[in-house]
Amino acid sequence: MRVSCFLPVLVFLCLTTACFAQQQAGSSSIRFKKQTIATGYISEGVAVTDVDKDGKPDVLAGSFWWKAPGWKKFEITTPYIHPSIDGYGNSFLNFAYDVNNDGWDDLIKIGHPGEATHWYENPQKKPGHWKERLVHPALGNESPTFVDVDGDGRQDIICNDAANKKVIWLSAPSGPNDTAWKTYVISDDSTRATHRYTHGLGFGDINGDGRKDVLIVEGWWEGPADPHQEIWTFHPADFGQGCSQMYVADVDLDGDSDVISASAHEYGIWWHEQKRNGNETTWETHEIFKEFSQSHALAFEDINGDNYPDLVTGKRFWAHNGHDPGEREPAVVYWFEFVPGKTPKWTPHLVDDNSGVGLNIAITDINKDGRKDIVTSNKKGVFVFVQTK
Repeated sequence: MRVSCFLPVLVFLCLTTACFAQQQAGSSSIRFKKQTIATGYISEGVAVTDVDKDGKPDVLAGSFWWKAPGWKKFEITTPYIHPSIDGYGNSFLNFAYDVNNDGWDDLIKIGHPGEATHWYENPQKKPGHWKERLVHPALGNESPTFVDVDGDGRQDIICNDAANKKVIWLSAPSGPNDTAWKTYVISDDSTRATHRYTHGLGFGDINGDGRKDVLIVEGWWEGPADPHQEIWTFHPADFGQGCSQMYVADVDLDGDSDVISASAHEYGIWWHEQKRNGNETTWETHEIFKEFSQSHALAFEDINGDNYPDLVTGKRFWAHNGHDPGEREPAVVYWFEFVPGKTPKWTPHLVDDNSGVGLNIAITDINKDGRKDIVTSNKKGVFVFVQTK
């Protein structure tokens, strides 16, 4: 999304001193109540949806789902809990989605990078495990992106084919009798973003042509008029070091798109300013925060209701089993209040210091009180942070 779409820049009133002071006062009163719904290394991905259609959003992570509001645990597939925080489990990112278009949300479970990814069909309240179906046999990249690539109203997956060394997007099945995901090739250059452990991926309109592009840290592939077209044009750019999810927004309100990223394994959260001089485009990196490392999951959602998306991230606890900078520092979760402008403001707010994030974060109104809540899962367990005031 582009910040230029934020309520006609709110007539820029939200950058006046009075309005900003009011926003700050409101945001400083936001608190989160922590609920630990599971402990142990279950999953580094998490999703939220109403599994059983009782009107209450439930939590899904790895092999399980937890029924709201009491968080009773149910099995999705053969139970798997990793025996220790050392090593890696079989659930890295999770997405809830009605894959087969039957009216019931299913679970997409992305496992170890470069290995098979499956989706699990919601049994519609019937007992037993959910039926497992293949998404892709070798889905790579450590931040696969779940977005609508072709504008058909259905979510797709951007990733790489780690076996055949291509950057691809996968189109979801169209109906109950269609269970296969279709593959479209963005790039067949095996030297760029095709390693199974590639870090950094995003989807947004970089050049302002109204079509969304695919970003990696080395540059971006230009979205064609028909996104089903294979082999997109690549434009080199410098979006910094290996990161997690990447977002596109006009951060400084100068009319062009900038890029936001966060270090997956070291210290740093940044925004990369697009600068144009005639036909030449350069990128200048600005630091947002560097007080914790391993921000391997990054969300961009409006937390405080001011119509500007905020950053939510934290430490991926024990990401490399004790070998990353800052591994033994507190497993924090933060949200960063964002106000765009010539000098954009990012105000850090600590949510928790003993949980952290995994590889994706779910932002949702889990108790339907009109406020956005935060759900995470990692080697410490599965956590729900309910926003209160």
